[in-house]
Parts: sequence; structure tokens; C-alpha cells
Amino acid sequence: LRIVVLNPKGGSGKTTIAINLASYYAACSMKATLMDYDPQASSTRWLKKRQSTQPLIHGITAFERNNRTTRSFHMRIPAQTDRVVIDTPAALPAQELPEITRGADAILVPVLPSDIDIHACSKVIADLLLVAKIRRQDNRIGVIANRVKRQTLMYQSLIRFLSTLQIPIVATLRDSQNYIKAAELGVGIHEMKPYLVREDLEQWDSLTQWLEQRAPGGLAPEAVQVVHTDGAVAGSAPTS
Repeated sequence: LRIVVLNPKGGSGKTTIAINLASYYAACSMKATLMDYDPQASSTRWLKKRQSTQPLIHGITAFERNNRTTRSFHMRIPAQTDRVVIDTPAALPAQELPEITRGADAILVPVLPSDIDIHACSKVIADLLLVAKIRRQDNRIGVIANRVKRQTLMYQSLIRFLSTLQIPIVATLRDSQNYIKAAELGVGIHEMKPYLVREDLEQWDSLTQWLEQRAPGGLAPEAVQVVHTDGAVAGSAPTS
């Protein structure tokens, strides 16, 4: 399963979603690869914070140009990789969308509840459909309403706008300090103590289920438990 997280507008939460997806899959005992195309290297720095006792996530610094190795070798994804998560840069030109989305099973577009972000989301969806030639009926594009406060008028405006796009809202993630704490520690929220992040974990269920339906072969009947770094078990994730 190849997942691209993109929104050319900075600050939408691309890296937060990418690192938490990678850690989720790793915690499900899947072989996960995190490709960092962003020159800011936030995903790469997060990977370097991880301890050897944590589930392994293979990292690829896709933004680097290494003269010592060929591009194809540098970008090589390990054999038997189950999930590839791609963190894209801000200010990504529309003409580069076809290349960055090639072979993607799922394309996630995080959007914040603000007028500026709503406008940016509208443009990137249009570019995905018209420039990258992603067919709406393929159902590969999903929007994530990110850092929301449900009772605000701006959130209600965001939901009304998203409903007009005919693109599914695959998750609504609250504005939570748990994501900041997790990033500082080099973990994902699925690796934190469940009682601290229960509300956040519940909001990921719809996202992970939607992604598994995009996986080659679709949902499988088996379930893999998410094992937290403290040994606790929380929920399950389907394999494919």
C-alpha cells in the first residue's frame, strides 16, 4: 500500500499525519517505509529520535541528492515492505503532482479549518483531478479535517465546503497536544499509553479502515494487534 500525504500549503499537518501513519503500521508489526520528500526533513528528524527498542521504520531521504549512489539505489524500498508513506514538501508545484502521485493507492489531503486553507484545499483537489489525472471514481483521494475544534463556526464552514467536493472526509482529527508530545519523543500516538490518547486513537479508526480498503486485495479477515511500547495492547488493524 503506497500512501501519499500532500497539500502544497505549508502547516496543514502533512508530517504529523505521515509519521503517525508510519508508526501505526510499524506498531501493527508491518514493515513500514517513510519517504521524506520535504527539504525541511521533519520526518527524517523524527525517525532519528526513535529508539532501537521501538518498531523499525525504514527511512528514505528522498529530498537528498547523493553523488555517491545512484538515485534509484538511494530511493530503493526494502523488499517485503507492507506500507509506504510519503511525506511531500510544501509549495509543491502542480506540474510535479503526476510524478509524486504515480503508483499511489491513496492520496491524503489534510486541511485546517480556515479560509486560507479551504481555498488551498480546493486548488490542490482540482490539480489532482486535472493535472495529475486522478479519476474521482477511483476513490483514491481522501481529505483529513485536521486540528479541528468541532464547536466553532470555522469547522462547520469547513465541513460544508468539503461536502461540495465529492471527495470523502476520511478522518476528523482534533487539535491535540498529544501529537506534539509524540513528535518530540520520536513516537506516534499509537505507541503512547492508550489511556492518554484514547480520544485521538478513536479518530484514526475511520482513516486506517479507509486506507486498508485501498490496499491491493482490499480488507483481509486477519487482524493484527497494535502493541504499545509499554507492552499494552490497543485495538487491531487488518492486514492485506
